[in-house]
Amino acid sequence: MTVSILDEVGGWRADVNQQNCPSRLILEHITSRWGVLVLAALLERSYRFGELRRTVGGVSEKMLAQTLQTLERDGFVHRDAKPVIPPRVDYSLTPLGKDAADQVWALARWSERQVDGVEAARAAYDEARNQSAPGPGGQA
Repeated sequence: MTVSILDEVGGWRADVNQQNCPSRLILEHITSRWGVLVLAALLERSYRFGELRRTVGGVSEKMLAQTLQTLERDGFVHRDAKPVIPPRVDYSLTPLGKDAADQVWALARWSERQVDGVEAARAAYDEARNQSAPGPGGQA
């Protein structure tokens, strides 16, 4: 089911703000924890599965396989299985994947630059919450 809105010229277009819009699922796939990191890694070059797993620190084999399969299904990742012994499979970005990776990588880099400010904001928030929290017996 496609949920979209009428655009200015009478055609239909996706609207991520609509509850059942398919663009939400696309957004979920490319902005998931592992989706962002896999797309970012593949911006550099193509990888074999094991290389990619080492590059994307902390991802389990199962989660990497699921993420790659999802991104491949959505058209972001190309899986090139070569008929050799032992089997060789390389993963790379499609043109659509490169476009998506550029977008999420910019966001990832921005988040890296904001760590100090966000940590300071969290500390200030936590301090304010702790000072206004009721003490023993329910008194502030």
